[in-house]
Amino acid sequence: MGQSTGRRTSRRSANNGVMNHLRKETRMCSRRALWQRDAVGDRATAQGLRRCPRDQRDSGKESPTMIARRLVWTLPLLAVAACAGPGAGLPPLPDATQAAYRLGPEDQVRVTVFNDPRLTGDFRVSDAGTIALPLVGTVRAAGRTTQEVERAIEQEMKSKNLFRDPSVAVQVTTYRPIFVLGMAERPGQFPFQPGMTALTAVAVAGGFNYRAIRDYVSITRIGPDGRPVEYRAGREALVQPGDAITVFERRF
Repeated sequence: MGQSTGRRTSRRSANNGVMNHLRKETRMCSRRALWQRDAVGDRATAQGLRRCPRDQRDSGKESPTMIARRLVWTLPLLAVAACAGPGAGLPPLPDATQAAYRLGPEDQVRVTVFNDPRLTGDFRVSDAGTIALPLVGTVRAAGRTTQEVERAIEQEMKSKNLFRDPSVAVQVTTYRPIFVLGMAERPGQFPFQPGMTALTAVAVAGGFNYRAIRDYVSITRIGPDGRPVEYRAGREALVQPGDAITVFERRF
């Protein structure tokens, strides 16, 4: 009986020793895993800190030094962009001359024939640049002054034996429209008035909007060869019928 009790006690002690050993091993393994995890996290954090700029590591914002460096590089670029604004490379608008007005498509003229009032009437210059007169036919008007058109009509009447000594007068009743584009309040097509400037043309279009460059505009005008040419013009530049005025947009 005593021997049996001794054996059970020895087995229980052995089992307790094994369990204690396993508990120690488990705690050691857990500590080792935690230490390795912390070590890996520390290395990743250190690598991330090495990759990030020092200023961003400290506060997440740029330091005054970085801001100053950025401004040093940015301000010259802004100055260059301001000097080379929209329309900077355009040629200046030629000075206005006292040359006689030359007709163009969309102009309305009144032709008065003193020999026969029945031939008198109002006519529009077509897109082809001609006017169509009864009995006379088509006469080229685009690019000519009213005096030149008068002589051309009289010559046609003589060639067709309508009158021996015809007398004709041509007068512009309505000029072809102008066009205002870009940063105006109400861009579009508007009737031309003699003496109109770029500023008054923009005023007819509702004035400059809040994003407009107000010191100058561009004026696209049909040249003597029939081709459009774009110029840079001041606010007081005189506008001609058929001109297209563009109001530029400021960048800053």
